[in-house]
Amino acid sequence: MKKILIIIGVILIGLVVLGIVKDEVIKGVVTVAVSKMVGAPVEMDGFRLRLLGQSVEITGFRIYNPEGFSKAALIDIGKIRVALNTGALLKGKLHLRNAEFALKEMTLETNQEGKLNVDALKVAKQPPAKEKVKEKEPAKPARQMPFVIDELRLGIGKLVMKDYSVPGLPAIKVNEINIDKTYKNITSVQQLVALILSEPMKAAGIQGAAIYGAAMMTGVGIVPVAIASAFIGKDSVQQVFSASFDKVYNVSLAVLQEMGDVTSDNRADGLISATVNKALVRLEVKTKENKTEVDISARKYMLPEPSIAGGVLYKIEEQLK
Repeated sequence: MKKILIIIGVILIGLVVLGIVKDEVIKGVVTVAVSKMVGAPVEMDGFRLRLLGQSVEITGFRIYNPEGFSKAALIDIGKIRVALNTGALLKGKLHLRNAEFALKEMTLETNQEGKLNVDALKVAKQPPAKEKVKEKEPAKPARQMPFVIDELRLGIGKLVMKDYSVPGLPAIKVNEINIDKTYKNITSVQQLVALILSEPMKAAGIQGAAIYGAAMMTGVGIVPVAIASAFIGKDSVQQVFSASFDKVYNVSLAVLQEMGDVTSDNRADGLISATVNKALVRLEVKTKENKTEVDISARKYMLPEPSIAGGVLYKIEEQLK
């Protein structure tokens, strides 16, 4: 009986080890393939394939900036869940019944030359027009595995914009999008990537990016809008920190001094006023349930500027990490 239990234990341990090795191998293959397709480094923290459950779970999936930009992440997806059709996979088709992408943060970066990071990705570059005269017939591209997602649910969190084309410190704006959208019948990996890159920008009203053209060419029906209706009338952002009142206040004051001009500073009331990117910013620090809450509002020419308020909060969060 004891020997049988030992054998069963060895088999179970072996299966666990094989499962880990299998996941690590697939993780490496997926990372290399996506990196090659987008033209930028790709990393993921975890990958788990459940064959019996016909599902895949990926955690900490990040696409970093392409060459010519900072080494920060362009896309940070906290979790990806996928329901597989293993029967279709055995027939050479990657069929996902449904997929969920929780996009935590996307960072748009404009470099010193005025170029946008998302437009420098390989997936955003449209192929050149075909030449009329060809000296030699090009080699046929390798056949891609058929791909389809029946239903995609995309949660979009935060869009950060950093502009290094202006002198001095980069101008930072943040849009808290916080929406969930559903799409049906995604028929290529390129279409999926273009959608993930373009939808946060569409929601924030970003115009003129080359990724929109790439998205159109892959079949994603996207029309950029001038103003995101979700932001109309809202000019403030809030966050709660575990740090002390004094620490949060000091960091907030230093950030506003760095980003603009502080016009008033009242520690007793926890109030700071400043001008940032020509917008009037009001920041309030207060103690709430043994924690410290920060409330930031911004207006320019009497109109709400939530992206500027979000940019200030983003810098404060960086300092308090």
